[in-house]
Amino acid sequence: MQLKELKGKRLLVLGFGKEGRDTFSFLRSAFPKAEIGISDEKEELAQLPADTELHLGKKYLEAIRQYDVVFKSPGIPTKVLESYLGEKHTLTSQTELFLSEYPGTIIGVTGTKGKSTTSALIHRVLKAGGKKTNLAGNIGEPVLSYLERANKEDLFVYELSSFQLELVETSPHIAVFLNLYPEHLDHHESFEKYAAAKENITRFQTTNDILLFNEKDFQVNEIASRSKAKKMGYDPGERRPQEKFIASPVPAVLVGELFGISSQVIEEAIQTFQPLPHRLERIGEWKGIEFVNDSLSTIPQSTMAAMEALRGTVGTLILGGTDRGIPFEPLSKAVLEHKIATLVLFPDTGRKIRELVEREATGQGRKPPCMVEANSMEEAVAACFAATPQGKVCLLSPASPSFRMFRDYRERGERFASLAATYGKNT
Repeated sequence: MQLKELKGKRLLVLGFGKEGRDTFSFLRSAFPKAEIGISDEKEELAQLPADTELHLGKKYLEAIRQYDVVFKSPGIPTKVLESYLGEKHTLTSQTELFLSEYPGTIIGVTGTKGKSTTSALIHRVLKAGGKKTNLAGNIGEPVLSYLERANKEDLFVYELSSFQLELVETSPHIAVFLNLYPEHLDHHESFEKYAAAKENITRFQTTNDILLFNEKDFQVNEIASRSKAKKMGYDPGERRPQEKFIASPVPAVLVGELFGISSQVIEEAIQTFQPLPHRLERIGEWKGIEFVNDSLSTIPQSTMAAMEALRGTVGTLILGGTDRGIPFEPLSKAVLEHKIATLVLFPDTGRKIRELVEREATGQGRKPPCMVEANSMEEAVAACFAATPQGKVCLLSPASPSFRMFRDYRERGERFASLAATYGKNT
């Protein structure tokens, strides 16, 4: 959807978090006299603009009926809006508006895991090569604020989640597709709908566009086969990732080469890249034990990648959290393959993981690892200090979200880091 299509329309910003505020600010600047409403489930919101129609509280979705165009924030599932939308409505997002209006080249990055690290690494390579580049998405700032100062010489690296992609009808000039595993099924209802949202990163590309894709991922390969873009398949294992971050550096190398950056500059940018918080982040060593925070690993495949990156060094692994029905059989096999001595398990998936590991060990005729159940991060960290041998790693890589115990993965990782330092200094 282009900006010109919004003229004369009644506009609603649905969800007034960080992205919603950015959307409202941009729309108000573009259309000073337009009817723009704000709708949010919260009863009270800080810093609300004056002279704006507000629709707050439990019945906030009913406001949809009063407007023509609805800008949905990513965290609101589309399925909850269906009964409020009619033929007259246009449901869109700030991602779609940005992709349609940005005058420079956009490099969109998606995948179930590794988006943030890959986006940051591409951004670093481009910057090292002297390119004027911006970074946005979950890792950066909301995007519409960039439009007012952007020009066609600017490059833009945009980390794109399935939530951001589900409503777009425009794809970036360069799309990077990393991998595809079951995730966010509570939001999308099924893996098929989740995959369809992800496919939007290339669905609207033309023969003038470029798709970089992981040719070793069957699901990604299937999507790439339907793309009209110029295809550049890559093997993520062509270069083993450094232990300090999991994501393959190959996409960043390829993007750098597309923009004529020398191999020497690309290599130096990769070697000096610092890992992002909560992504295989080494937080310190206490009592001879190294603590690594990989709290962003909320699916089994990501945890398996963390174990592989730290192969042979992990003594204790913290697992478990909210159960979203994702299978853990491959993870149970990986735990035994990597000879993890101790598992510290959070509810609810911790119990499921325990049963699977015990079953797998019995099937292999092996002794299962020591498994400790914990109901708080305090209990988990105390168990790690008690169980982890000196010279080994204690890894927080839960393979699950943990919304019941923590606000999000950031709070979980921060709590882990804080308690590891406190216990390490005081015990």
